[in-house]
Amino acid sequence: MSLITLTNIGVRLGGHQALSHVDFSIDEGEIVTVVGPNGSGKTTLLRTIIGAQKTSSGRIERARGLRVGYVPQSLSIDSTLPLTVRRFLSLPLRHSGAAMEAALIQAGVEGLLNRQMSALSGGQFQRVLLARALLKKPDLLILDEPTTGLDQPGSASLYRQIEQVRATLGTAILMVSHELHVVMSASDRVICLNGHVCCHGTPEIVASAPEYRALFGTGTQGALALYRHDHDHHHHSHADHSHEHGACDHA
Repeated sequence: MSLITLTNIGVRLGGHQALSHVDFSIDEGEIVTVVGPNGSGKTTLLRTIIGAQKTSSGRIERARGLRVGYVPQSLSIDSTLPLTVRRFLSLPLRHSGAAMEAALIQAGVEGLLNRQMSALSGGQFQRVLLARALLKKPDLLILDEPTTGLDQPGSASLYRQIEQVRATLGTAILMVSHELHVVMSASDRVICLNGHVCCHGTPEIVASAPEYRALFGTGTQGALALYRHDHDHHHHSHADHSHEHGACDHA
């Protein structure tokens, strides 16, 4: 079942056409990643999906009662402000200690409730943001460049955690990322955006598409093949085969 469907969406920002003719949908339990160059409208697309950005054209359909969790690209907290993880997770809605601890476990950072937010490492901080989103018990989890500022092992670990969330909770996941080979390995479908959807489909389809290569070069496909070979020994894809072939337009 489709959780959200965008049809012919257009968004204008300050006289600039940020998105045009965007068709997009995500189904229950899918992991979909949006890639594209800087200024291609990736964050605008996410903001449109969560309802924080108005559209200038097109229509959005959401499943009845859809719960969405959002992990922003970055969040600044004054390091001099005394704020525990417990207090942070209770903003703006209070939750039981048991619910907060369960969310931290799902995010891979159990036992941090009484730590100061300012004392967390970058990876712990991002996982607490993930836990905060999971407290909503989302049908759809949206992450905007969740590994910004993390080193490569930290990034890979967080992506594995996101896959684990899908595996254990059945949550659909939509994320924007610039880490192409890791993204490709973790995704059922990839959307290549450059103001419009220039390519979409399985990771293999997109990695070999001329439109994708024009934006990102050819390096990703080799990394993808290596990662997939190793990864598939212990990971069974949840790919939605209705998207098996994908599409790349020659715009």
